[in-house]
Formats: sequence, C-alpha cells, structure tokens
Amino acid sequence: MNESSAYGLWPLVVINSLIFIIFAFSFTHPRTKRDWRSFGAFSGFIVALFAEMYGFPLTIYLLSGWLQRRYPGVDFFSHDAGHLLEILFGWHANPHFGPFHLLSNLLIFGGFILLSSAWRVLYEARRDHALATSGPYAKVRHPQYVAFVLILFGFLIQWPTILTLLMFPVLVLMYVRLARREEREVLAEFGEAYARYMANTPSFFPRLFHGVQDQVNKTQKGSG
Repeated sequence: MNESSAYGLWPLVVINSLIFIIFAFSFTHPRTKRDWRSFGAFSGFIVALFAEMYGFPLTIYLLSGWLQRRYPGVDFFSHDAGHLLEILFGWHANPHFGPFHLLSNLLIFGGFILLSSAWRVLYEARRDHALATSGPYAKVRHPQYVAFVLILFGFLIQWPTILTLLMFPVLVLMYVRLARREEREVLAEFGEAYARYMANTPSFFPRLFHGVQDQVNKTQKGSG
C-alpha cells in the first residue's frame, strides 16, 4: 500500500474494532460489573490498536527519525512497515507471512477458541449454580482471563504501538486483580469445595507435565 492509502482509513478502524469486539462479546456475554470491566478493557485495547493500524500511525510518527536512520529506504508510512517486529528483526518478505505475524495469529485464534470453550463451561455452571471445574477450568482457574491476555498479546506482537505497549501490562494486572476478587467471592459462596479446587488447580499457568508426574509417582510407589 502506498503512503496516501495506508492510513486515514477510519471506516476500517470502526469495522475491524466492531468485528473483534462483537466476536468477543458473543463468547463472554458480560453480566456483572466485573464482566463489563474486563470486556471494556479488552475493547479499549482493540480500538487503540486499530486506530493506529488504519487511522493515525502515532508510533511511526514518534519514532520516524530513528527508524529512517536505522532502516533507510523503508517507507514507514506504508501499511506493511507497520509490522515493526518483522522490520526490526530483518524479515524482508511479506510481513503477513513473517514469524511474528504467524505467531500472533496462533495466539489470537487460540485465545478465542479458549474463550469460547471456557464460556460454555461457565454458562452451564452458572445455570446450575455449580462450580466450573471441567474443560479449560480443569487446567486453570481463570481460563477466560488467560484467553483475553493471549488475544491481546497476539495483537501486540502483530502490530506493536507505544500506546498498546503501555496498556498491556496494566490490563494484565487488572485481570489478575479481577481474578483474585472473583476467587474471594466464589470461596465465600462455595467454601470448602472451591478451596479444594484452588489447591489442585493453578490460577493461570497449567501444569503441563502434571499428568506425567502423577504417572511417575504411581510407578515409584508401585516399585517401592
């Protein structure tokens, strides 16, 4: 894309933002204040991202002097050059097939798949007034927040901007605090049942080798 058409495309900002926001809304259906706060933070990040991707390239403008000195001959006001990580790490082919862009796609789509599967389990648990402990909830206690972070991180490495770089750690901290508050509320409601679940299930990072370790322990006990 040339400089005249790469930015200032505000209808694309609106359309792309709405697509991902509505897509996320269809999986989460926020009801409580906590749900809306989580969803609102995600939506703000998405709008900020697409505003720079298609609207006004604030990060490119602020870094244009340094970028032009370091990478002469690159038109940083073209759309492809907005994939800064591919440029910084020397990917000279189409950035949409670059390693960072491909990784970002895996994180984004994987995050939405996790969000969808977690919501189904949570919806059924809320309907039955029970704990959500199956599916993704069997691996981590807060798969919905993990999904949001995966999606945001995927977008961040695909199209890094100064604003989203500043927003990302703040949003991660916010999701951690929301998760802790949620745990206190569920613990007060379900008591010992949730305490046992907390003791056996990590918050955000699954125990990837937990099943292997259990098998090793059983083997060692049997040989003993």
